[in-house]
Amino acid sequence: MQTIEIISLVTLFLISMGAFVMSYFQFKEKGFLLNNAYIYATKETRKTMNKKPHYRQSAIVFFQLGIIFLLMAIEMLLDTGWILGIVIGLMILLIIYAIASSIKILKKY
Repeated sequence: MQTIEIISLVTLFLISMGAFVMSYFQFKEKGFLLNNAYIYATKETRKTMNKKPHYRQSAIVFFQLGIIFLLMAIEMLLDTGWILGIVIGLMILLIIYAIASSIKILKKY
């Protein structure tokens, strides 16, 4: 492996681990809520907002991102080719989940 490939591999692993850590904190409802609905809400809305579904949505998204980046690192390490197809499928599922869960959360209110 060349130096740039090693740096890329380590970077992908670090991003993956970071996403898993963020997911853990979002599942535990600790730290800043990294969700667009919360970030763009007014201060008054934030005070009355039920944050639980937004934390859960963010946690699931970060977990899926962690899996995607981990699979990308594994693909770079093994160079199989078929893992890339799984990554693309997971990205599509992640986008569908984010849209569907946002609609579901909005319908509850």
